[in-house]
Amino acid sequence: VSKKWYIVDATNMRLGRLASTIAYYLRGKDSPMFTPSLDMGSYMIVVNSEKVGVTGRKRTDKLYRRHSGRPGGLKEETFDHLQKRIPERIVEHAVRGMLPKNRLGRAMFRKLKVFKGGDHPHGAQKPEPLPI
Repeated sequence: VSKKWYIVDATNMRLGRLASTIAYYLRGKDSPMFTPSLDMGSYMIVVNSEKVGVTGRKRTDKLYRRHSGRPGGLKEETFDHLQKRIPERIVEHAVRGMLPKNRLGRAMFRKLKVFKGGDHPHGAQKPEPLPI
């Protein structure tokens, strides 16, 4: 299966809707030959990840947790703080949660490329805009 490259500009898009569309194309569900046990999806490039938005009070109330593996190593930060610090992680976290939780899902996730600004190093692949 030849895999396409798509590019998405995340400016003023809602996080959940954007992530579900990206996960749909990463899994390959847009293909008429979709097979759940095979990696048939496309490559996705997301630019301007720092401009993705959420509705309601999620900007201050939504928490992202990580654990160092040591006792007492749980750290939490809000959506707003993480967006200022590492905006790529927000989109990656949302999309990863919508993919299968196995070897196949990890292989699909590796085809997602998220960038902070409007530039990306994948111009040679000639990505086309995602039909949203």
